[in-house]
Amino acid sequence: MADIPEVLGSLERARLTGSLRVGAEGAFHIRRGLVTGAESRHAPGAGGHDPELAALLSLFDAAYFLLGSDAEPVFTEEPVAGTSPEITVATLVHEQRRRRGLLDAAWPDGAVDVAPVEPVRRVRRQRVILTGLQAEILLNADGTRPPARLARDLGRTAFACLLAVRGLAAASLLRTGPPRPGPVPRPELPAEWAPADHDLLTRLRTALVELG
Repeated sequence: MADIPEVLGSLERARLTGSLRVGAEGAFHIRRGLVTGAESRHAPGAGGHDPELAALLSLFDAAYFLLGSDAEPVFTEEPVAGTSPEITVATLVHEQRRRRGLLDAAWPDGAVDVAPVEPVRRVRRQRVILTGLQAEILLNADGTRPPARLARDLGRTAFACLLAVRGLAAASLLRTGPPRPGPVPRPELPAEWAPADHDLLTRLRTALVELG
């Protein structure tokens, strides 16, 4: 099984331009070794009044799923147009690990990230405190749409819905199986990778709080 961050790192060092398709999951778009876009079937996009910010949120939502995929990546060298920000692999991996940590702290089983959201019929707890987004999800969940589809329909970011759904699973408000252990911690990032853009990560995290 290929390590997708390592493959991206090798493309970054070679400064190649093209697309890295991750099986049927989606693809990264790369210009001179840096990531300019990403698409995942699990993260159909993010709303937002700022087009540049919406594109960034969509990119990081898709990258979260793609970086953790078991699919074999295939790189095709081809022109990549546009003026999108060029993002280092380390930036993507830093944010993916942060998101995974938050999600696993809420509920340690990533199966709920891609499964249809199905509320339980009867709540066993006497008192449950919900966030506004969690209440929206419970009101709109019909047992057929996964979190990313609900995110699109509700005009929310995919990550915000993932986090809300994991919280609902922990509160026993969704139909789930017994939680499986979370992933094994990843080693430190290779020193030869270009550094993470911490200013961009700070901007992204602020936007997630405001738009989640």
